[in-house]
Amino acid sequence: MSPNARKTPSTDAAVPLTSLRTLVGRSDVARIVLGWGAFAAVLIAHPLLAAPAPVAVLVVGLVAIVAVILVCAFGVVKQAEALAHRLGDPYGSLVLTLSIVLIEVILISAVMLGPGEHQTIARDSVMAVAMIIMNLVIGLALLLGGLRHRTLQHNRTGTSAYLTMLILLVTLAFGLPALIGTDGSYTVAQEIPIVVLTLGVYAFFLVRQMGAQAADFTEVGTAEGGTNPASTRAQAAAERNSTGILATLRAHRLEVLVRLALLVVTVLPIVLLSHDMAALLDDGLGRLGAPPALAGVLIAAIVFLPESITAIRAALGGQAQRVNNLCHGALVSTVGLTIPAVLIIGMLTGQTVVLAESSANLLMLGVTLLLSVTTFSAKRVTATHGAVHLVLFAAYAIVLFS
Repeated sequence: MSPNARKTPSTDAAVPLTSLRTLVGRSDVARIVLGWGAFAAVLIAHPLLAAPAPVAVLVVGLVAIVAVILVCAFGVVKQAEALAHRLGDPYGSLVLTLSIVLIEVILISAVMLGPGEHQTIARDSVMAVAMIIMNLVIGLALLLGGLRHRTLQHNRTGTSAYLTMLILLVTLAFGLPALIGTDGSYTVAQEIPIVVLTLGVYAFFLVRQMGAQAADFTEVGTAEGGTNPASTRAQAAAERNSTGILATLRAHRLEVLVRLALLVVTVLPIVLLSHDMAALLDDGLGRLGAPPALAGVLIAAIVFLPESITAIRAALGGQAQRVNNLCHGALVSTVGLTIPAVLIIGMLTGQTVVLAESSANLLMLGVTLLLSVTTFSAKRVTATHGAVHLVLFAAYAIVLFS
């Protein structure tokens, strides 16, 4: 037998031929059925859940919805990690980030186009997302990752790019309208250049991140005091360029498309259920005398639950830059897409969009950005950095209840 006859296909060559049955497991189907079934049940039971709902119905409804969201969230994490392994960062993280953020932007836009007044929905939603991601999620990730690996090394160039974008976008979104706007809102003459500038710089950043600067958003080595199980894959990802990712997509077209479809179909009921749950939370928190803004924080935490779980798992695996890609990347996309979307809708429908934050929240945002710059200016981050971010989130909770 000739040498060529003895050759067998490589694992990579076999992947595109993978059957749908192999890619779509029973657990994947079960999660999709559970998520969409729960959403249908909530729609059917809407009259029963309308405020003021009986206490028993309120508690059971909330517990059931949260349980379904948790089950679906782990399905999203499974697909996100598989895509990250196949595509490498930053592409793998971008898939999860943009999927969740785009759905969130669409739902906020749908609320604005619906009946009623929603002047502050964008401001309240993005503020909650910012504090949760930059303090709670990053704090937990650095604390747990630092305790396991002692220190975590990140790519300072990529992290600096994220923080630079966030300082600019947050200033345009929440700081500037408080100084030059009218009653916390931009005038139409101000909104147009703000939309153009925000979308322009976000698009430029995204193109650079996926192209010439892709290597700036990959892992840089192993964690001190422990090994990084993803170091080999990260080094390979650092060598990818635009041609490489296109070749990967061509070679593994079926797997990427199927997993992307599974991710979106699984994450969509999470977002839909979290917003349907808003009425129940408002009802329950109102009875407890809690501040109305707390409902927005809880909803934002649930919407970004899959991303939060993925980030913490990455930190435990020593992948500090993936934590940055997921967390800071999500916030950049949230601000960069949400603010232009609501401003455009406001201009087209004649609605007033209030963006200016209160003095206390502006202080918390400013301190959060300053702390983030200080934390990630270090070559290696530690559990101490994570603990400080968690304390700042606790301070935000005090502001919330004040």
